[in-house]
Amino acid sequence: MSASLSQINQWLQDLHSNGTEVDLKQLLRYQRHTQLFDLTPARTIQSKLAGSYLAKSKGRGMEFDEVRHYQTGDDVRTIDWRVTARTGKVHTKLFREEKERPVFILTDLGSSMQFGSELLLKSVQACHLAALIAWHVKKTGDKLGGIVFHQQQIRELKPAGRSQAVLRYLHHLTELQQQALQLFKMPTAQGSAPIQLSEALGQLRRLARPGSLLFIISDFQNLDDTCLRHLRALTLHNEVRICQLDDPLEQHLPAQAFGLARVSDGNEPVTLQLGSTKLQQQYQQQQQLFSQQLQQHWTTLGLANWQFSAAMPLLSQLNGRNHGYT
Repeated sequence: MSASLSQINQWLQDLHSNGTEVDLKQLLRYQRHTQLFDLTPARTIQSKLAGSYLAKSKGRGMEFDEVRHYQTGDDVRTIDWRVTARTGKVHTKLFREEKERPVFILTDLGSSMQFGSELLLKSVQACHLAALIAWHVKKTGDKLGGIVFHQQQIRELKPAGRSQAVLRYLHHLTELQQQALQLFKMPTAQGSAPIQLSEALGQLRRLARPGSLLFIISDFQNLDDTCLRHLRALTLHNEVRICQLDDPLEQHLPAQAFGLARVSDGNEPVTLQLGSTKLQQQYQQQQQLFSQQLQQHWTTLGLANWQFSAAMPLLSQLNGRNHGYT
């Protein structure tokens, strides 16, 4: 059910947003809400670098795990003398290795993301979500890197730690979103093919280290076989989480012949002719098929996925659901 105009205006005021642009003030507020996101590893950490996560393999790490009977070849320095004295048999301590897990966020700000019919453009919601994840990464002490792109530019950010890495990522989000809005006011450059999700995923594949956690934020309107091939390769050595953005108008056309949609080249609603009932039915069937195909891809690849709407504040959606993935 769509929100009322007064509710939308109140949300925009709370978000300090006009619905189409992103600034640092909007993104800084999410550092107070990192508890709404869970970055706990769902699979074994494969990184060879020392860090703050416990691997399933046992070794000479810093985190005590258990004791067992001494075996030939065990380090005598790990003998647990108290247990040995109590049982009369030599026991040795086992430790769980700590490993690092870099986190990479791929944020799609391409042309299909520059759309929103009620509250925010999908690209703006994507920036808010990326900011929340980035602040959570900083809180857990992981290194942050990733990809930010629109149809004419792609930025690669190598992993770095502390607040500087987060602020660097937020800066690229605000800058590229502003560029993407400006592209709608300029004629398309001849001879230059737009950057697609497949290219960004290929670059992420080269950037990400084995054992990383990857967040892919997009509407996946341009998902193709090349994208699926990159995603399949990424899942072999990393944990990949899908964050899918959508808008109500993309799912269901209004019953009336005319509707209002917020477009990227201004803040005033623009009247759109939505067509006949037959066209509405065909459109809805097409969108349902697209959603089913996406879900089938995620299931086949074993990817965790989470859907977000551009028509509601991000925090409202997170507060109203479990903190895990489907």
